[in-house]
Amino acid sequence: MTDPSANSPGNYGPAGIDLAELDPAIRPQDDLFRHVNGRWIERTEIPADKARYGSFAVLAENAEAAVRDIITGLSAPAAADDAAKIAARGVDDAAKIAALYRSFMDVERIDARGAAPIADDLERALAVASIDELVSLVARLEREGLGGFFGLYVDNDPGDPHRYIVFVLQGGIGLPDESYYREEQFAEIREQYRAHIARMLELVGIDPGRAGRLAGDAYELERRIAATHWDRVDSRDIQKLYNLRSFAQLQELTPALDWRAFLAASGAPEAAFAEVVVGQTDAVAGLAGLLVEEELPAWRAWLVWQIVRGSAALLSQEISRTNFEFYGTALTGAPEQRDRWRRGVSFVEGAVGEAVGRLYVERHFDESAKASMDVLVEHLIEAYRESILALDWMGEETKQRALEKLEKFTPKIGYPVKWRDYSSLEVDAEDLLGNSRRVAEFEFARELGKVGRPIDRDEWFMTPQTVNAYYNPGFNEIVFPAAILQPPFFDAAWDPAANYGAIGAVIGHEIGHGFDDQGSRYDGDGKLSDWWTEEDRAAFETRTKALIAQYNTLSPEGADGQTVNGELTIGENIGDLSGLEIAWKAYLISLDGEEPPVVEGARTAEQPAPKHGPHGEPIIDGLTGAERFFLAWAQAWQQKSRPEETVRLLTIDPHSPNEFRCNQIVRNLAPFHEAYGTQPGDGLWLDPAERVGIW
Repeated sequence: MTDPSANSPGNYGPAGIDLAELDPAIRPQDDLFRHVNGRWIERTEIPADKARYGSFAVLAENAEAAVRDIITGLSAPAAADDAAKIAARGVDDAAKIAALYRSFMDVERIDARGAAPIADDLERALAVASIDELVSLVARLEREGLGGFFGLYVDNDPGDPHRYIVFVLQGGIGLPDESYYREEQFAEIREQYRAHIARMLELVGIDPGRAGRLAGDAYELERRIAATHWDRVDSRDIQKLYNLRSFAQLQELTPALDWRAFLAASGAPEAAFAEVVVGQTDAVAGLAGLLVEEELPAWRAWLVWQIVRGSAALLSQEISRTNFEFYGTALTGAPEQRDRWRRGVSFVEGAVGEAVGRLYVERHFDESAKASMDVLVEHLIEAYRESILALDWMGEETKQRALEKLEKFTPKIGYPVKWRDYSSLEVDAEDLLGNSRRVAEFEFARELGKVGRPIDRDEWFMTPQTVNAYYNPGFNEIVFPAAILQPPFFDAAWDPAANYGAIGAVIGHEIGHGFDDQGSRYDGDGKLSDWWTEEDRAAFETRTKALIAQYNTLSPEGADGQTVNGELTIGENIGDLSGLEIAWKAYLISLDGEEPPVVEGARTAEQPAPKHGPHGEPIIDGLTGAERFFLAWAQAWQQKSRPEETVRLLTIDPHSPNEFRCNQIVRNLAPFHEAYGTQPGDGLWLDPAERVGIW
C-alpha cells in the first residue's frame, strides 16, 4: 500500500519547504535529491497502477479527481448552474462531457458487446485483396484514429512559420522504439510481444492457429519497418527532419503508395498536401517500399493487429486488461490497470479536453496566480537578458540576435484566451468506440482544416488541467497550464526563494528550450534560421558536448548499469541547467532594492528576530534564501520508478532520470557549492574546471 500521506499537499510552511521530509542522515553536499526526497522514497510504495510516482503524479492525480467531480457532477441537479453557463455560450459541452464519460463507464454494455464493435473492420482487413485496397482501408482507419503507415500532424512550417503545413513522420510499429526490435536487452520483450499479439487476436475471435500465424507475420513486418527507422537521437534533429517536399516529390519518394488514393479514402483535402515536411525520409520511403503484392499477407496481418491494438482500451474488460498486461506490466512494470474512472477521465479529456478545462479553471484556478507568474516571468526574462549580455563565449552579433529572440517570447499562463469549439462533434452515451472514432474524425478535420488559414497563435497544445509546461519553437512561446501552478511548484504564500527554485526553474527551463541545441536554431519569429556566427555555434557545441559527456556516465538506481543517453537528453539537460541558473539570478533580481521582508511564523517567542542571509533575504526556519531555493528545486523532482520503467525511459525519453535532473544540475552551479560549502570528496563536488555553464 502507498503511504496515505503520499498524495497529500505537504506541510511546506512559510519557507515553502516540507521540513519534516528532510533527511539529516544524508548531507545535501552528497546527495541533494535524497536529502530532500529520501524519506519519502523509503516509505512510499509506488501505486500498483503506476510505473513511477512522485510530485508530478500526485498533482496529476489531484487534477484527475477534480475533473472526475466536474464530470460526474454534470449529470446531477447541483450542476445545473454549470450546465446553464455552458449552454448559454451556445455550445452544449456539458452534455457531451457527461455522455462521453457514461459511454466509457457503461461496463455492462461494453462487456456484452465484446469485440463486436470492430468485427466489420477485422473482416475487411482479412479480406484485403490488393495493395490498393490496403491503402484505402488504412487511410479510412487513419481518419478514425487507429493510426496507420506514418505519423501525420499539422504545425506551422519551420521554414515559413506564418503558414501551416502537414508533417509526415516514420510510423507503423507497436513497440516503443526501433531499438526494441534489435537490441539484446529487449529479446524477452520481443517474445512477449509476439505472444501478446496472438493472444489478443484470439480474444477478438480469431482461431488460435490462425492467430499465431497472423501474429508472426505482423511482428516480422514491424521488425522490417523498424529496421528503416531513425534512432531517437537523429529523430530530434530538426535540421535533419526538415525536408520540404512537393506533392509530386512525396509521391516520387514513395512510388508504391498512391497518395491521391490515400487522401481520397481518408477524406483529406489534396490541397493540404501540396507541400509537406517529410521527417525521417529513409523510414518513410522504407515502409512504402514494402507495399508490394508479395507482402500482402503480412500487411493483412499487420492491419488486423493495428485495428485490435488501436481499439483494445475501448473493448471488453478482458480485452482491455489483456492489452494492459503487455503495454502496462511487461513494458513499464505496473502490475495493475488504472481504475476505470481514471481511464474514463482520460478518455473524456482526450476527447473534449478544453471543454473540461474551462470548467476546471472556473472552479480551481486562482486568478491571482497569474499576476504572480507575470512577475516571475518578467524577472526570468530579465535574468536571461543580463546573462546573455555577460556571456564571455558569445560574440556581440549573436548576442543581439539572441536578445531579439528573447524579447519576442510569448508567455501563456493558466488557460487559453479563447476556447475550442466542439459544437460540430457528435457523441452517443451508448457507443464508446463510435465516440472515439468521431472524436478522431473531428480532430482529423480540424487539424487539416488549418492548412491554408492564418496561424492561430492563441491555440494551446495542453489543457489547463495538465500538470506540465512546454516551449513551442514555431510560436516562440512558453506555456504554463493552471494545474502546475500549485505546490510543490508554486504557492503565492511562499517565500520567493522557494517559488523561484521550483516554478521559477520550470519557467527558466522552458525559456531555455528556446536556446537549447534544437530551439536555438529557430529565430524569434519561429523560423528555422542560422542566426549564429560559426565561432559562436562552435563555442556553444563545445559546452553541450561537455554536458553530454557528463550525463553519459550516469546510471540510475534500477537500471542494471544502463546509462543515460547524453545526446538524446541534451535538450532537456540544457533546459534544466539554464533554467535553474537563470532562476537563481531572477531570485536575486527580485530581492534587489527591496527591504528584507519579515516573515511571520518563522521564529518562536524564545528565538530572536531572524537574521538576514548574504543577499539580504530573511533566514526562515533556519534556512538561507539559497538553501530554500535549492531545496525547493529538489522537492519538485520527487519521484520513484519501477526498474522496467527506468529502462524504458532511458531508451526512449529525452528527459534524464529525476535524480540527475536534480543532482547533476546543481553540481554545475557555483551558487549551490557556495550555499552548502562543498569540498573535494563530497558526493556532489565537481571541480570548477569541469563545470558546464551555457546561458
